Amino acid sequence: MSRMRRIIADRLTQSFRDIPHFFVTVGADMTDLMAYRKELKAAGRSYSLNDFVMKSVILALEEHGDVNSMTPDGRSIVRHPQVHLGLAVSIEQGLVVPVIRNAGALDMDALHEQARERAGRARDGKLTPEEMQGGTFTISNMGMLGVEQFNAIINPGEGAILAVASVQDTPAVREGELTVRKQMKMTLSADHRIVDGATGAQFLNAVKDKLEDVEFWKQLVG
Repeated sequence: MSRMRRIIADRLTQSFRDIPHFFVTVGADMTDLMAYRKELKAAGRSYSLNDFVMKSVILALEEHGDVNSMTPDGRSIVRHPQVHLGLAVSIEQGLVVPVIRNAGALDMDALHEQARERAGRARDGKLTPEEMQGGTFTISNMGMLGVEQFNAIINPGEGAILAVASVQDTPAVREGELTVRKQMKMTLSADHRIVDGATGAQFLNAVKDKLEDVEFWKQLVG
């Protein structure tokens, strides 16, 4: 086992042992957003689906601040005023989580560039320790791996993590008619010491609602 793999194993074992995880899953209808993303790409603005997930998460965390919290000692709660967003990146040696600081202050273009730059530096092994510290919430996206649904383990020092699965063609009934929609499942893992089930569900549904509201994105992105 490599040194990095040992560090990852120790941290995740500590997290799963010490943090009482609970899990909430929703499915987001991505059909309209994916069509809008194609329009943007044709106009020369190439955003990944994860860019939209990140922005939705940031906005939902600002609305549901309890999810952007942690407990340093199991007895007190620290609620973070800013969102420092961690992005789980798989590399040959294991998994690293670069952090985008003050993510709430970034527009879509800046968020896209910072995520792309940090993921590239992670894969090139050029991240500094400071760039992997201080996260308040993490997204783990395995959408490119054909995953229907998964649960992620909370990073020590944080209160929750979002697991994002692949977009799947799924039968759905709309206005009484059977059709096929593009569904994406998301699972929130949260620390039950600081986040109640209802709060976790409200946060996750806020993320879902934003992803499904294509008119919101047209106003935000242009």
